[in-house]
Amino acid sequence: MSRLIHLSWIDCLVMAVYFTLTVAIGFIVKRRVHTSNDYFMAGRAMPTWIAAIAFISANLGAQEVIGMGASGAKYGLATCHFYWLAVPAMVFAGLYMMPFYYGSRARSVPEYLRLRFDEKTRALNAITFAIMTIFSSGVSMYAMGKLFYLLLGWNFNISVLVAAVIVLSYVSLGGLTSAIYNEVLQFFLIVIGLAPLTWMGLRSVGGWAGLKQRLAVVSAAHGYAPGAYAHAWRYLGTAHQNPIGVEWIGLGMGLGFVLSFGYWCTDFLVVQRAMSAKSQERARLVPLVASIPKMLFPLLVILPGMIAVVAPVVLSHGSARQISAAAGSSTGILPVKLSTAGTVEHDAQGHVILDYDLATPMMLIHYYPEGLLGLGLTALLASFMSGMAGNVTAFNTVWTYDLYQAYLKPTASDAHYVMIGRVTTAVGIALSIGAAYLAASFNNIMDLLQLVFAFVNAPLFATFALGMFWQRTTGHGAFIGLLSGMGAACVHHGISLPQGSLPGIHGGFFGIHIIYASDLAQAFWTAIVAFITCVVVTIVVSLLTTPRDEPALAGLVYSLTPRLQVRSLGWYRQPEALAGGVLLAVLALNLWFF
Repeated sequence: MSRLIHLSWIDCLVMAVYFTLTVAIGFIVKRRVHTSNDYFMAGRAMPTWIAAIAFISANLGAQEVIGMGASGAKYGLATCHFYWLAVPAMVFAGLYMMPFYYGSRARSVPEYLRLRFDEKTRALNAITFAIMTIFSSGVSMYAMGKLFYLLLGWNFNISVLVAAVIVLSYVSLGGLTSAIYNEVLQFFLIVIGLAPLTWMGLRSVGGWAGLKQRLAVVSAAHGYAPGAYAHAWRYLGTAHQNPIGVEWIGLGMGLGFVLSFGYWCTDFLVVQRAMSAKSQERARLVPLVASIPKMLFPLLVILPGMIAVVAPVVLSHGSARQISAAAGSSTGILPVKLSTAGTVEHDAQGHVILDYDLATPMMLIHYYPEGLLGLGLTALLASFMSGMAGNVTAFNTVWTYDLYQAYLKPTASDAHYVMIGRVTTAVGIALSIGAAYLAASFNNIMDLLQLVFAFVNAPLFATFALGMFWQRTTGHGAFIGLLSGMGAACVHHGISLPQGSLPGIHGGFFGIHIIYASDLAQAFWTAIVAFITCVVVTIVVSLLTTPRDEPALAGLVYSLTPRLQVRSLGWYRQPEALAGGVLLAVLALNLWFF
């Protein structure tokens, strides 16, 4: 494929400076990494604000910037629920989960499960989490490879390999500390690089009022009410009233409760950042501080996707005009999805499939002039590396501590584990390359990620909730409940299929008995089924088996954990006060865009 756009020297310079900084941070931090605690846990010495930015930035990978832009174009304003419904989960993580994680001195989520339950539960979670991080990292790698393919005309295989080398170079050097400092840099780059895009896009369509008017035409073309793409809750009465294809109970229970709490409370990728804070008191503040920018990020990542659907086709950027014409899309500036052979892809009904993953890149090419285009593209590169590095550092920690040290070589030296961590980083990136090709079968990478989370995080959250708040939960109950939840997710996925999809990775491999309006609706209900199954099975098995003695559960169960008294902070800086303010703010946003 020939190059579709030509970057100016200043665009290339901006990206080159960024690449140099990321690798330089790795070399600088390497001098401070002496122990496995330094490499895997950043020495538990991070200030609150740095840990909080890393907490949100690790989640701000390609699946957020590219995936949420894609979802904004595909589903409209309802995509904001991925952010606004996450805030209560982040508040819960700060107030209730961090005292357990930090207080137990566990080095990972699987290690906490060993302390609370037993070794088999730890091993099961470590293995499933490792697989999930590989999928997530692969999604980021796919997005990066696709971006290189679009911008530079590189072969997709070469693009993926180059992307892998970039991240490997700095993560293997400085471990978690290097990843965290790079995530802080990447956070500010993403904000600075994407903020002008929202402003320029809104101005071109007549502001928010103009965007709503244009989206009303898109809604009508798809058979929805005029406001379906521009409201968060109003059209969630039934699944067929809104583009996301789910009713309010499926969204609230599936995304708002099961998936959001499952991710923010149990996913070691983000928990690891909070655990790097200097103290338990500061660790509790990390998710709360991070929730403030979290609720505002739809302005940066979702609105550009919504604008891409209705953006004027008269483009000021010559190379963008070339891409739009080559893609042949008549839906704003969204291109059609092309196969690796360069042919247009169609769904089961013969309709052309739009490539929603290119919504945000097309917006950058559409609106940004030279220089600013380089900054915007660097923001996309930063989002890719932030997400991939976050998953890789979580993967190497879980593999080294919870699998290698626990079962293969428990008495090796500290230096040996650091070496294994570096080797595992390379192995994890290699496995991610395979996952990148799986992601290519979805026209919205967020759909794939929510499906993976439904299989892993949904039953895991059920296990955590019961283990932390029900003293009677046993190790046998947790283990069998986890297996049953994942099995139920597999069965539900196997008997259901999103409308317009073909049986296979999208589901339906056990027979098509349930049809959902979208991939997201299927993922939400898969998560609900997995969660309920895990809760029921865990309770039944726990009642039939012997629980552990109370002394062994001290600090691991809520009723047996001393309450932390924070006396060094004023009332306005107490976690509870900050949590109340955050919840009121997110409630106001939901009411405003109802």
